[in-house]
Formats: sequence, C-alpha cells, structure tokens
Amino acid sequence: MKNIYLLDCTLRDGGYINDWNFGEEAIRGICRKLELTGIEIIEIGFMRGDTYNPQYSLFPDAESMKNIITPKKKECMYVAMLDMSDPVPLERIQPYDGTSIDGIRVIFKKDKIEEAYTYCEKIQALGYKLFVNFVGTDNYSDIEFVEGINKFNKMMPYGIAIVDSFGLIKRKQFLRYAYLADNNMEENIILCYHAHNNLQQAFGNAEALVEMNLRRKICIDACVYGMGRGAGNLNLELFAEHLNENYGTQYRIEPMLEIMDEYLNEIHQTRYWGYSLPLYLSAATGCHPNYSIYFEEKGTLSVKSFNELLKSIPEKEKAVFSKERAEKYYKEYQENFVDDKETLEKLKVLTERPILILAPGHSLKEYKTIIEDKICEMNPIVISINFEGYPFKAEYVFCSNMRKFSKIKEEYKKKCIITSNIKKHYDTSIVINFSSYTSRREEIVDNAGIMLLNLLITLGVKEVTIAGMDGYMLNNISNYYEEKRSNGKMEIEEIRNVLVSEELSEIKKVLNMKFLTPTMYKL
Repeated sequence: MKNIYLLDCTLRDGGYINDWNFGEEAIRGICRKLELTGIEIIEIGFMRGDTYNPQYSLFPDAESMKNIITPKKKECMYVAMLDMSDPVPLERIQPYDGTSIDGIRVIFKKDKIEEAYTYCEKIQALGYKLFVNFVGTDNYSDIEFVEGINKFNKMMPYGIAIVDSFGLIKRKQFLRYAYLADNNMEENIILCYHAHNNLQQAFGNAEALVEMNLRRKICIDACVYGMGRGAGNLNLELFAEHLNENYGTQYRIEPMLEIMDEYLNEIHQTRYWGYSLPLYLSAATGCHPNYSIYFEEKGTLSVKSFNELLKSIPEKEKAVFSKERAEKYYKEYQENFVDDKETLEKLKVLTERPILILAPGHSLKEYKTIIEDKICEMNPIVISINFEGYPFKAEYVFCSNMRKFSKIKEEYKKKCIITSNIKKHYDTSIVINFSSYTSRREEIVDNAGIMLLNLLITLGVKEVTIAGMDGYMLNNISNYYEEKRSNGKMEIEEIRNVLVSEELSEIKKVLNMKFLTPTMYKL
C-alpha cells in the first residue's frame, strides 16, 4: 500500500500539552522508537525561537536538529514545522545537505497566504521538501480553497494539507475538501490530512480518505496516544493497526506502545488530553479550543452558560484566541447588572449579630468540634459559600457560581444571596449586582469568598470569623469539602493562592478577619 504514508507529529503537536518540554532523552527515545514502527515521516518538532535547548522539541534552525536525528534511518523522512505567524529568519535555515531534516511543513492562516507563498518559494529553493498546510481549512470557501491550491501548484510542493485546526470538520464536509483538493492539485503532489479530535471525527475522516482509493499518494498525520492540544489528535497506534488489518501494511505497533508506556503515560496523568465536554462545545460553536480551556479553568459555568458564552463571542474573533479577549468576554457575560440598593437595605440585618463564614474547605471536617463550640459561644449568623453549610446549619448561602447554584437544594435557594451573573434564579433568592463586589485581579475576578467579604464591607460589617477557607491545596486530592476531584493545574492553584492572599491583605485593612481553621493564604 505504497500510496499511503503515516506522519507522526507527537513531538510537535503533542508539545502543546507539556510546552514541548519532553527532555532530551525522551525526544531521542521517541524518535528511535518511531523509526522502528515503519512509519514513513517523523516530525521532530517546531522550528521556532532564537535559542536551542536540548530538553525541548523546539529548534531555531535546521542545524540544531542534527543532534536529535543522527544517525538517520534511510527509510524515514524527517521534517519540522514552521508557523508563518512567527517564522524564523530565512538566513537561519541552512541549505539542505542531507545531514539534518529532509522537509519543512509550513502552516499559515488564510490572511497570511501571500507571505507564506513568498516564504515557501525560498524554503524550496534551499532544497527541502516543502509541505503546504492550510490552517483552518474550514474557514476557506470552496473557491478560496481551490484558488489557494492553484497558487501553490505553481511551485509543486511535496504535499498540500487539509488542516482541521479546531476538530470540527465532519465527514461530509471533509470529503468535499478532499475531492476539491484531489481534483485541483497537480498529480504528483501528496494530499495530506491533519486532524484534531474535538468532535471525535479524526479516525472517521482519515478512514474515509483512505477509502477514496485515490490514485495520488496520501499522507495522514497522527500522534502516539493521540497526544495533542485539547481533545488530542488521531491516534497513531489505532490507525496504524487499522491499516495493517485492512490494507496490508506492516507497521509495528509495539514500539508505539512502548512510547506510550515509557514517555507519555506520566504526562497524560498530570496534563490530560482527550474528549471533554468543553472542547466539544468549542468545536460545536466554531471557537478556538483555548477559549474552552480558559473558561473551564474558571470552574464557575454551567453547561448552558458555557455554551451561551462561547456563542456570544463575535464570529470574526472565534478563531483567534487571546487571554485578554477571553477575560473580556467572560466578564461581559457575567455582568448582568441589577440595581441592588433595596436588597442591600434588607441585608443590613447581617450587621446585627456576629458573622461566621463557612467556606467549603476540607478543614471543616477536621475542625468540626471547634467550629461547633464557636457557634454555641458566638450565636453568629452563619453564611456558607457556594454550598449548603453541611454539617453545620447556615442561615444564608452566598453563591456566585452557576454550577454550584444548580446543585443547591430547593429549600436552601430561598436563603441564597446570589450574584447577578446567575441568570436563572428563584424569585425568593436575594440578588446582588455581580460587578460591584468582584476582585480587581482578573484571574480571581469571581472568587466567591472575596465577593462575600466585599459585600459585608459594603454593609458595614467590621469583623468576621472564617472557617474552611483553606486555599488551593497543591497536589491534593481535592480542594473542596464535598468534591473528590482536583480543582485544576498546580501552577494555576499557586497563582490563585498568591492573588487571593494579596486581596485578603487589602481587605484586612478595613475588615477584621479571624480564621478558625488553617489556611494557605498569607495575610
């Protein structure tokens, strides 16, 4: 089956998971084992940046790649990827002499096609096999795609690729692009396909491309273990097995499994990739997957709200992610203004007795007796945050989290003080204006503990006692009393601890806070 090629891009596309920090030994080991599989093309990383660090699969020039692939296996082609959003200077790419990579895959968005064409001409003149990758192929109309193909036909690249950047191209649409490409590409150019798996279409589309039985050669990208940004990529081991069973190929699966076991499994346990609801929603709404990743890390949105927020992003900006844009859209969605002057007057009742705040940290279990004794001593107004206060009895529940509010029992909802970002609420709930009490630090803008303290300051409360505000426990099973899952990535939790500590230090200047239980926050 010589007209089907497999290209492994684990070290390049998989690098989005771990910032390309595989380690030099792992990069070499993965390359050596891929050579044993019999696949035709190995992509060893990105050509980007200014300096070379052997621990990363990022290379500033072709010369630095020799260290990884020497000695080269004759049956293998070695390639690297170059992004026209940030291309390396051409003077850094030495003319091809057979000692380093054999080909360069150039990726570009639709608005960079002219720059890409000029750059690709020079890459080809240096002697490398040239691959032309139409990033976000689904953003091209049929006419634009055909015009793009005709443009690059003039230089006869080695391959032209359909690229499903957001993992949203379904089979019918994919086949249309494949037929357009096959009918308009020069016959000696290889048709390539690069998939992402947000809608679980990668295997089916690759299977459909093979079943087209084209006369031209085809090349299908895949990653060991499906490692890749978001929901990942086509699994190399699965598709190679499929070709072996149905098309007479003889790829060796064992070295792929060894790569999974020796190099990737540990990464997968700490930096998960694979199918997820947020990434499905990003694909279904045509958004860059990083929007979903960013909003999911907030941990506040119900599925309905998540979907509404993604849909609210302007069409022209859905494909281009930035943290600043994401935070802007998130805040805009959350800020459902209400005039809460009358509500605040009613809440002045909170100034008539001492206040005990129960945050949902694990320390509530360990310090249960101490908290019960304090309640008997103080006779406080007990306010729980984003949960019902169990095993203690709360008079009020403060809730700023849509997801948590949906889980609160009916009888407690009438005692809920909720922020106006929670659009579906009961008439008996006490609604305050969201944006009036948020943190000024965008990473913790909607931290419920901070918002409650800001509300109490507004009401004129001078002192509170706090239990269960543990902070984000690093490497802990869970940060929450009622939950058994990790809250998020360790580096995000560290940042939140610092930012909440800073915020609490400022609040302490006007509100006396006494902690009954230990906390990670430094005041």
